[in-house]
Amino acid sequence: MTIIPEIQSFAQDLTEIRRDLHAHPEIGFEETRTAAIVAAKLKEYGLDEVHEGIGVTGVVGILRGTGGAGRTIGLRADMDALPMEEQTNLPYRSQNPGAFHGCGHDGHTTMLLGAARYLAARRDFAGTAMFVFQPAEEGLGGARAMIAEKLFERFPCDEIYGLHNSPVHDLGQIAVFPGKAMAGASFFDITIRGRGSHGARPHDSRDPIVIATSLSQSLQSIVSRNVDPMLPAVLSITKFNAGSAYNVVPETAELGGTIRFFDDAVGDLIRSRMREICAGAAAMYQCEIDIDIRDVFSVLENHPAETEAMREAAVEIVGEENVLTDPNPMMGSEDFADMLLAVPGAYCWVGHGGSVPVHNPGFILDDAILPIGSSLLARVVERRLAV
Repeated sequence: MTIIPEIQSFAQDLTEIRRDLHAHPEIGFEETRTAAIVAAKLKEYGLDEVHEGIGVTGVVGILRGTGGAGRTIGLRADMDALPMEEQTNLPYRSQNPGAFHGCGHDGHTTMLLGAARYLAARRDFAGTAMFVFQPAEEGLGGARAMIAEKLFERFPCDEIYGLHNSPVHDLGQIAVFPGKAMAGASFFDITIRGRGSHGARPHDSRDPIVIATSLSQSLQSIVSRNVDPMLPAVLSITKFNAGSAYNVVPETAELGGTIRFFDDAVGDLIRSRMREICAGAAAMYQCEIDIDIRDVFSVLENHPAETEAMREAAVEIVGEENVLTDPNPMMGSEDFADMLLAVPGAYCWVGHGGSVPVHNPGFILDDAILPIGSSLLARVVERRLAV
């Protein structure tokens, strides 16, 4: 492994930044403290421009190399935490109830700050580096918010790159491959309005719990019976809320969940069938069923040339044997996909020594990943804007 020596020299500073962010997590579009720290650090490092408040709390830093005019390379990190409680007992665990960096975005933000610090100290490239610190990646549309506020019109770039930590891979491994890498996704909410009654007289009701149970089973048939089995898809019901007393059949029940897909036509098919099944259930059970399906994530697709550029940079940092290029698409989703629809680029996974999966209350990010990620991002800029 060949971590950039200058970045390794301030690795402890990166750890301190990351742990401070970890202790003060902020959920999507509320990252005011985080964004303020990011902006202050970028100014401290001497970036040419620092722009705040893009997409509510997003930050963009601009750094021009000393090698003259050239292309612009974008680097992106997400800043938001998850709305969940931490259960790690770390000395720097979350101090904000109901918020936890359980996906490692504190690490991503820190890695990008590390790359900015190194590149600002050297400026040994021809062109411009753009550092995008994005809010609200966790299903709230932060990338789309920044794009809607003319991110790429105000700050045009030729390529853009992002990364994610991975407890699935070993420390020092980097996975990157071209094509479809992460699934598109929609979230849905279904409200069933039946007729309530005394629990001892269920025949007086149109029991929304029975209806919701039947509906949840019917919806599962979409993937198994309507989607081509050669095309990956997931429909998961993750919420079921109904009732408040032991002796009351409630008036309403609510279901919620997500669908995942790698083909937009499959996403359209699933959404269409969900609406048809809900309409049929409403007629069959003589009740009202409202369904709200929201497009949240596009399919993340890496561009071939930029994927190769990221692979080459990764080989320089961790060695050929530690760069994994076999296609291994993930059913998880990532709103960097929307940036890749606007600008060519690539997205990779950087392994670390954690053993607990992301989005788990016991997730712990290994700080040894920080100089690796910073080195990778910095090297991408140096290679793509070589003097």
